[in-house]
Amino acid sequence: MSARPLSVVLAAGGTAGHIEPALNLADELIALDPNTRICVIGGDRGLESTLVPVRGYQLRSVPSVPMPRQPTLDLLLVWPRQRAAKKLARARLRELQADVVVGFGGYAALPTYLAARELRIPVVIHEANARAGLANRVAARFTPLIYVLVPGSIAGGKLMGLPLRPAIARLDRSAVRPAALANFGLPGDQPVLLVFGGSQGAQRLNAAVAGALPGLLSAGISVLHSYGSKNPAPASQPGYVPLAYIEQMDLAYAAADLAITRAGAMTCAELSAVGLPAIYVPLPIGNGEQRLNALPIVEAGGGLYVADDVCTAEWLNEAVPPLIHDREKLAAMGAAAAGLGDRDAGRQFAEVIARVAITHLGVGR
Repeated sequence: MSARPLSVVLAAGGTAGHIEPALNLADELIALDPNTRICVIGGDRGLESTLVPVRGYQLRSVPSVPMPRQPTLDLLLVWPRQRAAKKLARARLRELQADVVVGFGGYAALPTYLAARELRIPVVIHEANARAGLANRVAARFTPLIYVLVPGSIAGGKLMGLPLRPAIARLDRSAVRPAALANFGLPGDQPVLLVFGGSQGAQRLNAAVAGALPGLLSAGISVLHSYGSKNPAPASQPGYVPLAYIEQMDLAYAAADLAITRAGAMTCAELSAVGLPAIYVPLPIGNGEQRLNALPIVEAGGGLYVADDVCTAEWLNEAVPPLIHDREKLAAMGAAAAGLGDRDAGRQFAEVIARVAITHLGVGR
């Protein structure tokens, strides 16, 4: 056994897509060895300030330094700000006696990657998107410990699924469905459409559902809708349950027969793992990674793709009722999605991280 508990630092911040897999990995590391010390180093302005403490983990902040998309004066300030953030990250790593830094990308991760390199602490990166972000592209230049969800997103990366919450990784949708329907107050004799746009909602999906709702309800479809806390709250009505945020997504997946959603990497990984068919509406901004995230699922027959500007109330009323009432079609789509899912990735990745940390500490088991 090691002379002291292993110290794992998770570099993640900004969006739930970066933070959630880091916290899921933390849960798996604790399951492997409850004595492991875990701390998240994140940015000073993202969702990590709420998501990390709620899950029971320590959080240390460093300034998040976004890269301007346009050539402005801010571009000249990026590297001075990055140096200051790296200096603080270096102090954090020394304080934590870090044995390994594990990063899932995002601007908040880059200073910690760079600080770990200077301190000769091993850096492990996991890239979930089909197109790698800046922080992971930079780190891939100096660490050989590269893991990717999508083949080829970073040259030389080894395939590794995304760590999922245990409740989702072990979910039996059919067994949990009656309790899930009761939890949300949904009837048990109608198919359920789950609508969500990530942790903060999606205005396009909200508008489309609002317009389509009378038609969906009249077609005998119940709707469970996560609209996002920053968006106006819709009024509930029989068969329609709007929630600002769904705390237990495992229950939402169990209640649903079909989902309509954005195509973030975590969303795609979860829906595949639980075998829930989905209509993917990729976010139309960024570098197109959301469309690429959904593409393997769609090509395998586990979901449908619709462009953001095509996802209207009229389109939903035309496409959803015949699909959601076709149980045979949904079952085939669910099986196809599940064929791409990876329920064991969290445990597997935790074992990789533990080995790297033990090696750095210099003590075998």
